[in-house]
Amino acid sequence: MKLSRQEVEHIAELAKLGLTDEEVERYQDQLSSILDYVEMLTKLDTKDARPMAHVLPVSNVMRDDHVHASFPRDEILSNAPDTADGCFRVPLVLEESNS
Repeated sequence: MKLSRQEVEHIAELAKLGLTDEEVERYQDQLSSILDYVEMLTKLDTKDARPMAHVLPVSNVMRDDHVHASFPRDEILSNAPDTADGCFRVPLVLEESNS
């Protein structure tokens, strides 16, 4: 399926890409090749193919959770520039509006 120059420019506009004339021509050929390949894939018989989420077998690689003592609060807060009531104090970012 050969894409027209206008179609490539429309795709570039949707993607907010500013393309040169040379890039439009290059992408016209490349995108057309991709669409030709996809069209070829749609002709394959996938009736017996099982749906899958990954092409390779995947297993969970996360470690088990273990309960352990945390750092002392006073030690952690000792590095903070400002604290109040056992918490970090940060500068005000948004001011309250009087409406």
